Amino acid sequence: MSSLTKTMFLVRPAKFMPCVLPRLFSSAAQFETLAVSVPKPHVYHVELNRPEKLNTFTHDSWRELKNCFSALSDNPECRVIVLSGKGKHFTAGIDLKSLMTIEMKTQDIEDPARKARIVYKFIEEYQDGITALEECIKPVIAVTHSACIGAGVDLITAADMRYCTEDSFFQVKEVDVGLAADVGTLQRLPKVIGSASVARDLCFTARKVPSKEALDIGLVSKVYSDRENAIKEVLEIAQSIALKSPIAVQTTKISMVYSQSRPTKEGLKHIRLLNQLMLQSDDLKAAAMAQLTKSQAEFENV
Repeated sequence: MSSLTKTMFLVRPAKFMPCVLPRLFSSAAQFETLAVSVPKPHVYHVELNRPEKLNTFTHDSWRELKNCFSALSDNPECRVIVLSGKGKHFTAGIDLKSLMTIEMKTQDIEDPARKARIVYKFIEEYQDGITALEECIKPVIAVTHSACIGAGVDLITAADMRYCTEDSFFQVKEVDVGLAADVGTLQRLPKVIGSASVARDLCFTARKVPSKEALDIGLVSKVYSDRENAIKEVLEIAQSIALKSPIAVQTTKISMVYSQSRPTKEGLKHIRLLNQLMLQSDDLKAAAMAQLTKSQAEFENV
């Protein structure tokens, strides 16, 4: 990302301007595979934006995901992110042509060890694109419709909350194309749904999971009738979060992400260390007063 782009990501308008901010952000970002808008104050909407290609993931997709979510994590105007996909499907997974990029980069290298180093770096870059959602300190809410295949499952399992439409289906497709999922599903899906057996069922068989089953196993929180209603309702949820103390919300995410792969004792110590400072925030006083007076508190950006 250029220094100009990063600077414009961090711009802080004095007042929310719904017609101006989306254009400013979009023109500054210049993404090829993503579209970014600001439909509500402090709520950013990131859409997978290759509808003519069913939002399949190219080499650029992974890089842009990392750049986008890293920038939004640092953007004080952003408090919540909604992630969805444009067009017929959320995503049909990885663009198989993009795998040819790896082949082209390694085809003239005979030494397996040296070839492996190059493949390792490609996998790492792809993993970083997905992990950027988890490392973003702002809550990320995924909304899927129709197909969510392969890399799409990697993507949504790195989000904080997941919703879908009735026509949605989910598929860990990798074994069907001769590889093991390597950018997050195998690590995150068992934790998301809380069942190693079900997760292995989905990963070994590559079967389609309809929306009702996705709800039953805990992959999504709610199923909506269609994409329009889903986006509308989830934006309302996002706005309700954006109205709360950003210090409280972001500290909550940081603690939950830290604790999900560590013993409870370590998680408790971690939140103690965080809250010895965060409990001194003016947000605590403002929120308490709002509760007492039954009013809406206003919080500074952070």
